[in-house]
Amino acid sequence: MITKGEVKLNMEEMQKAGVNFGHTVSKLHPKMKPYVVGIKSNVYIIDLQKSIKEFERALSFISKLVSEGKKILFVGTKIQSKEFVKNAAEACKMPHVTERWLGGTFTNFETISKRVQHFKDLKSKKETGGLEKYTKKERMNFDKELESLKTKFDGIKDMEKLPEAVLILDLKKDATAAREAKKKGIQIIGLVDTNIDPSLANYPIPANDDAISSIKFILEKIQETILNNV
Repeated sequence: MITKGEVKLNMEEMQKAGVNFGHTVSKLHPKMKPYVVGIKSNVYIIDLQKSIKEFERALSFISKLVSEGKKILFVGTKIQSKEFVKNAAEACKMPHVTERWLGGTFTNFETISKRVQHFKDLKSKKETGGLEKYTKKERMNFDKELESLKTKFDGIKDMEKLPEAVLILDLKKDATAAREAKKKGIQIIGLVDTNIDPSLANYPIPANDDAISSIKFILEKIQETILNNV
């Protein structure tokens, strides 16, 4: 039950966004059978009534976290979705990973934090003219290093401690993030397409994880929920 800042889920809107289209019949995870309502053109169709129920459960959890001032790390490294993930996370003032997941982000957080601090220090020196004393070649090397560090750490530069939850848009592609979250007891909110084991997530959202329209719909509802509960 969503209380404060309730977000309504509409089955027609979800259908229009293609949330209900799963993978081809050759790709079905046995644990996703309860969420499948049929087959159309050789593609599994996700039961939207069940999807709504699970999504509402996830949104309720997100509402609770946000109202308590807790953080959710957005993870989406697929080429077609990473820009949307980044935009949604930034709008919600949440950390995000949209490039490659760095092994140890959760399990070796102390080391990652040191690298993040180095990135912030170097960025600050560049902005305040602290690198001007170096030669042109050295400054070029610093610029290259900064670019590399930005790609890796810009989305988590303000994440001072482990988040309470992680939102994973593709549990197959970002399986390492899910494994690390489990090890550290971080709650997983995850999109689960018909080829994904839904038990990988504490809060599974049965949905198409490939179509941009579906990913955008899910992110928009999550963003709306977060902004309603800040």
